Amino acid sequence: MLNQDSLAQLKGLKTQMEAEKEYAEAVIKGTQARYGFAVLDDGREIFIPPDEMLKAFPNDRVRVCVRPTKDNKTIANIERLVNSPLAEFTGRCVRKGNAVFVQPDLPQLSRWLFIPSHARNGIKEGDYVHCAVLRHPIKDGRPQAKVLAVIGNKKTPGIENLYTQAKFKLPQQWSPAVLEELEQRLASLDPLESSQRRDLTDLEFVTIDSARTQDIDDALYADISNDGWTLYVAIADPTAYIDTDSALYRDIAERATSVYFHGDILPMLPERLSQDTCALSEGNDRPALVCKISVSDAGEVGNFEFIEARVRSRAKLSYYGVDRYLSGDYDELMSHATPLEALYQVYRALRKYREEHELVMEDRRDYRWILNDKKQIDHIEPYSKMLSQKLVEECMVATNRCAARFLSEKACTGPFVSHPGFRPDRAKEARKFLEMHAPEVAALDLESRTDYRKIMAHLTSTERPLPLRGMVNRLLTRATLSTQASTHMGMSLDCYTNCTSPLRKHLDFLVHVQIKSALHGGPLNLIDAQTLGTLSENLQRTRSAMNHAERWLACNYVKKRAHKKDTAFKGTVCHINSSGFSVRMDDCGLEGSVDLRKDAEKFSFDKWTASLTSTTRRFQLEQSVEVKLLGIEESQHQIQFALVQGCGLKPSLPEPETPA
Repeated sequence: MLNQDSLAQLKGLKTQMEAEKEYAEAVIKGTQARYGFAVLDDGREIFIPPDEMLKAFPNDRVRVCVRPTKDNKTIANIERLVNSPLAEFTGRCVRKGNAVFVQPDLPQLSRWLFIPSHARNGIKEGDYVHCAVLRHPIKDGRPQAKVLAVIGNKKTPGIENLYTQAKFKLPQQWSPAVLEELEQRLASLDPLESSQRRDLTDLEFVTIDSARTQDIDDALYADISNDGWTLYVAIADPTAYIDTDSALYRDIAERATSVYFHGDILPMLPERLSQDTCALSEGNDRPALVCKISVSDAGEVGNFEFIEARVRSRAKLSYYGVDRYLSGDYDELMSHATPLEALYQVYRALRKYREEHELVMEDRRDYRWILNDKKQIDHIEPYSKMLSQKLVEECMVATNRCAARFLSEKACTGPFVSHPGFRPDRAKEARKFLEMHAPEVAALDLESRTDYRKIMAHLTSTERPLPLRGMVNRLLTRATLSTQASTHMGMSLDCYTNCTSPLRKHLDFLVHVQIKSALHGGPLNLIDAQTLGTLSENLQRTRSAMNHAERWLACNYVKKRAHKKDTAFKGTVCHINSSGFSVRMDDCGLEGSVDLRKDAEKFSFDKWTASLTSTTRRFQLEQSVEVKLLGIEESQHQIQFALVQGCGLKPSLPEPETPA
């Protein structure tokens, strides 16, 4: 038996050990390995051993005990579950012997979840599935899942889109309640009867869009004025049918935009609205928000007016048909010659003015994916933007800038689209970059819209050995949404927004809501930062979804093309960093990565020249290279390239002359 002194020592040791423990709530941070971390509310990250990680999912909120180990390290033990946000997820069915599991498609969860026999819903190995957590692992580390739906397998046509829509939780159907609400609204409301709408059906509006487009957002008309032209841009008006406190509006806000997958479309609005009721279809009277713009002979946008109107499109014209007409190869549109000729002259003036006084995005070669009946890429065609598309684009830009000016002049809370230009945290680096490569503009003000335009124009137009315009991109910000009017450096405008696609984009819908409120003397602060923050998050989700599906299809296509051993592809370096570079294939525009970290030679990265250099090779932004398929990173659907032998070799030095 232990004597009193020993018992006292043990009690003291126990008290000391207990005093060294800390109890707190934390959020679980997973890794691709078996261990994880407990992120405490004060920001500390405490290591969680693999055995303890079996009790929780990533992002679970738990009660932990933080304690020291024998080797004086600190670990966290999971005591109890506070809450678990993981409810539903997607993944793929896998088997191990007779047991069936789902491999979750979650970035921080690398473990399989067992699916009991009663919860399998007829799945087969390899199926892509939509699952829910059936049993949390907090008690014994043995989680279970149940299958809610089988999405398909790798042979299912369009599985890339179907699975992506489920993975990113994109709404695919409209609820019966929302559709019933819409029908009641349409039955009880006719905005064309409103006395506040001006009748502009005498103007010969035409629409110019893709031949198959049904949700037509805008129509155009122009005529000659004393000092230039008057441009009319009619925009479909879905806000006439949708209240911002309705269930349909809440669904629109969640969708944020129409999502255009290759081979599939998820519309932002029900087709009953976007195609049958609001679209500016040929020969039908429609409610519209019309922007009437004075354009000078020099192409400067002058006075403008927003009008709630009744319009009627005279014709549904295609980009292709209008392009042929403008090129003099198509006489069938002669009946619309008057508005088309006026629109063409307006386009030329607007474009010339923007090129001389503002910034115009450079034309970039684009690519059209042609799918087969299995919704896989059959081939990819390069194409350039047509003249008719540029015509419409200029009219849209003019309208958008007028909308931004209207919101700014009325002191509305947006929404605005701003672009600050150079990143504030990279200002010193930007200055040094200009001093090294463009000393002629290095002293200009990086925060001045006028000077920013001069800098970008100089980097774009000056003939230099380095691709300066592409190199400077890493120093620039991205466009953001804002409640206050601010400069759009990328276009060299004092303010900007988007308003010409309210059938397809929630941002444009919001601009209409605010403009119409201001026109009627209503509130000027309908848009707040929280609304724009949610919109930005939803837009990012849809962009991530489209990129995911595109990468998957691209991987399938490249694998098909590279079935022959050592098939080589010509490409161009489009991104570069210390690890390697990305290559854009010249014939199809698809991108893959070259990882140089495991190369036999050691490469050094020079950010000032955007180049990687070894003893024998050198790679630089926009350099032509030749690669072959190394493999596919399946979890993220990333194409991985290897360099063809001899690619990137430095020029050989001339042999020294032997003296006579």
